Amino acid sequence: MAKLSKLSRSIAGKVALITGAANGMGRATAHLFADEGAHVAVTDRDADGVRNVVAEIKGAGLSAEGWVLDLTDAAAINTVVADVAERFDGIDILINNAGVSQHTKIDDDGYEDIFDRLLNILLRAHTRTIRAALPHLRASGAGRIVNIASTEGLGATPETSPYTAAKHGVIGLTRSMAVELGRDGITVNCICPGPVLTAMTAAIPEDHKTIFAKRRVPLRRYADPEEVAHGTLSLVLPAAGYINGVALPVDGGMTIKNA
Repeated sequence: MAKLSKLSRSIAGKVALITGAANGMGRATAHLFADEGAHVAVTDRDADGVRNVVAEIKGAGLSAEGWVLDLTDAAAINTVVADVAERFDGIDILINNAGVSQHTKIDDDGYEDIFDRLLNILLRAHTRTIRAALPHLRASGAGRIVNIASTEGLGATPETSPYTAAKHGVIGLTRSMAVELGRDGITVNCICPGPVLTAMTAAIPEDHKTIFAKRRVPLRRYADPEEVAHGTLSLVLPAAGYINGVALPVDGGMTIKNA
């Protein structure tokens, strides 16, 4: 039977560059995009992690190449983006996923160093990768950018102000770029994950995770990284071409729940 719909939900053949793809949500996104037929550029500062993810994808008979990338190095970003575009003959999708977190009080010694570090990795690196990839995304004709923010970009938690400020900035950057780049046919959206089972949350005792999830999350659990990756995939589909400038919570309903 012929389909009644006309818009494609396939990213087969698309080139996707993913930062922070060695583990957690980035790794899950790389696996998912490869499963969907994309050519995946796996980038991360963790060289062993990059090799492992590329080996996993190629071992499944799918397409991926890896690059070690320190997002605090502006020149390295430009070089890697250019190398990816040359290797795959373009870039269609950019996923700014890499992230770090660090707790600090406003009056702690070293606060400003932490603030600078987190803004560099969580926000400034997003702008640099977008700028580097922009000519290729424009040439794609239907470029897609997804920035990974956080529910911290929609609210706040004590003693995380550098992280929270950066994630609010990611949402602001996303909205501004959506307005600016829409004329080029490029959509810019962001995902706001809630609590996810990643290396960033691994140090939290299991009983604390359980208490938090039961108290704060309507689904009463942490997310699997792949669940976040599917949210990301939904925003880069050809059929999602009219979704632009959104901040999509993937949080089990946490941000809408009253205390």
